[in-house]
Amino acid sequence: MSDRLQMQDPRNQYPQPPFPRQPQPVPGLAAEMDPKPDHGETSYAGSGKLKGRKALVTGGDSGVGRAAAIAYAREGADVAISYLPSEQADADEVIKLIEAEGRKALALPGDITDEAWCRDMVAKTVESLGGLDVLVINAGRQQNREDISKVTSEDFDKTMKTNLYAMHWITQAAVPHLPAGASVITTASIQAYEPSAILLDYATTKAGIVAYTKALARQLLEKGVRANVVAPGPFWTALQSSGGQPPEAVEQFGAKTQYGRPGQPVELAPVYVLLASQEASYMNGEVYGVTGGAGVG
Repeated sequence: MSDRLQMQDPRNQYPQPPFPRQPQPVPGLAAEMDPKPDHGETSYAGSGKLKGRKALVTGGDSGVGRAAAIAYAREGADVAISYLPSEQADADEVIKLIEAEGRKALALPGDITDEAWCRDMVAKTVESLGGLDVLVINAGRQQNREDISKVTSEDFDKTMKTNLYAMHWITQAAVPHLPAGASVITTASIQAYEPSAILLDYATTKAGIVAYTKALARQLLEKGVRANVVAPGPFWTALQSSGGQPPEAVEQFGAKTQYGRPGQPVELAPVYVLLASQEASYMNGEVYGVTGGAGVG
């Protein structure tokens, strides 16, 4: 049995702050983080829950998306991952992990703020994998700004394009390909419910993701497709060290949670697997919080 699955005190299961100061340029690389995040590389064990599925995971190079991609492959799915070209080093590791499970992997480097690329990305996935059953919208932009005067129109526009427009473009392109039984999973945040003052634009988009997905769920169930939201709390990903939080906040990231530590991406993987699987057949339009005890709503 994986050490991760053995019964233990969850508060001490993973590293606790303080962490080293580690600012990175946007978008950040998981390989440069200290301590290294656990995405399930050696700790996630599958059991065939998604055998034969074909999944597209945006932001699949690191963080939450990487954890979902690894878990999906271990559960028997073929997986396409999208990411920025500058994240190629992280993406290469994920592709190797997917292929090591004997599953088909598709690398999709590109910028999701480009509508044409979003639509092309879906077409490439369907062509390469032979269909699409699971769509995970996860890629996001988060840049802290100390007050409203610092949130420029360029900032606001880029966050909206990355977190909301891309979600719409990708989902709109994917829906015609989704068969009955398929699943759409979006990634919101506790920020949708308890927004931080320094994340004005990011929190706004996360609330938008919740509303969009709930409305989408009502539409898609008419064709037998489910849509749900995962809302993480503070998780140890490159998003934080590349400007998502101030450098001094990264050093104490997760310290104020009930656990006294941030979550690790692999701790979200089972939720993404459940929502993609047939075991979640009666789950639709729901928000699943994984917040270290803070809750959502």
